[in-house]
Amino acid sequence: MLDIRVAEYPGTFSIESTSQMKERLEQGTFRQILDALTGPVATARESASTSSKDAALITGTFKEINEYFREQQLTDGLPVMPPTVEEVEAFLKYTDRDPHEEIAILQPGNLRATPFIIAANAIMAGCRAEHMPILIAAVEAIADPDYDLDQLGTTGAINPYLLINGSIVKELGIEYGIALASRGPNPSIGRALGLIIRNVANFKPALQYMGTFGYIMPFVLAEDEEGSPWNPYHVDRGFDSNTSTVTAAGTQNWGFQSYPSGTDTEGHLKAICQDIVKRIVLWGPIMHKDSQMMTVLLTPPVAQSLARAGYSKQEVERYCFENSRVSIRDVELLLKHGYCCGEGETIRSMIEKESGMPPEWGELGPDDTVPGLGYPGVLRVAVCGDRTRNKTMALCSSYIKPVTKEIRLPLKWGELRKKS
Repeated sequence: MLDIRVAEYPGTFSIESTSQMKERLEQGTFRQILDALTGPVATARESASTSSKDAALITGTFKEINEYFREQQLTDGLPVMPPTVEEVEAFLKYTDRDPHEEIAILQPGNLRATPFIIAANAIMAGCRAEHMPILIAAVEAIADPDYDLDQLGTTGAINPYLLINGSIVKELGIEYGIALASRGPNPSIGRALGLIIRNVANFKPALQYMGTFGYIMPFVLAEDEEGSPWNPYHVDRGFDSNTSTVTAAGTQNWGFQSYPSGTDTEGHLKAICQDIVKRIVLWGPIMHKDSQMMTVLLTPPVAQSLARAGYSKQEVERYCFENSRVSIRDVELLLKHGYCCGEGETIRSMIEKESGMPPEWGELGPDDTVPGLGYPGVLRVAVCGDRTRNKTMALCSSYIKPVTKEIRLPLKWGELRKKS
């Protein structure tokens, strides 16, 4: 919509009183609305966009091309590799899809993701041509309604990431061991996902991508299937073990890792639960019901220790869900002072509003505890990372759910791989 008129609220409503909000609305926002509705309409500017393919081409030096891309807000702030026609054509050999076939329409940009566009962004990110099948599957995953791509724009800053499983991990050298998010092809694949989200979904920082403190670059993990004592992540999601998959997920935290130590297995689980509670976006279950996710990364030594004690992965997930608990006092504190959609809410008032909060919570005392996660099954475990360290990390996010898609290889994959 050209020349759309906008009215703004001149303050921060979630930390202001009702009287302050009323004053700001009456003296500021309502006046802007009236002026916009009753004032003269400005002449619409001509759109600079065009459907001509030739008009999208640019020639110049590496520096000139990068400057042009930067001015058009097509980069993540770092230099990009120019996506030449020759490079794009080389990447397109790694898919049997038509170059201009619609893989998905990505929201909120409402633009078509095609193999041609995916290839261009992958080249810009520094990917190799054989990464195309992974990125096509990743686009299918983030376009799935369960992923709810629209919600990445939240001010809470959801950082997308990918978890890769299957034989393609070793075949392409995707890292699954120590420092996996920062080595091998993992960073370039993650960067390509970020550029696709930026240039096709149209998430531009501070415009549609509203993370208050910004974002880390999307990252890529692969599961250490040999180091895991359990079925791989994708098998638990219903895929055959021989199938390669990519799971699109997201997190609102990254950093501290817990250190389950000693020989007490239940102590290990308690340490993991303690870390989970620190990561929980507590208002997620209150506001969004089942629209959230929690993925717990375990290094192989931790997973093997739990398995030796007789725990299946499903039992670990169930234990962590049932024992990652918060007090009623903390829930009440959140509702009164940290809940962005109401001032002075209580558990009882939320129950009366049929918010989905369990009615029995209203009968509990302040020191009683309840699960900090929204529903059984929200927590999932993946095994990866340093094979010599006792580390775990909980990745938590509201709004979205993880989505797993099969990585479909082209018919000539073997022939192409021999030439690469």
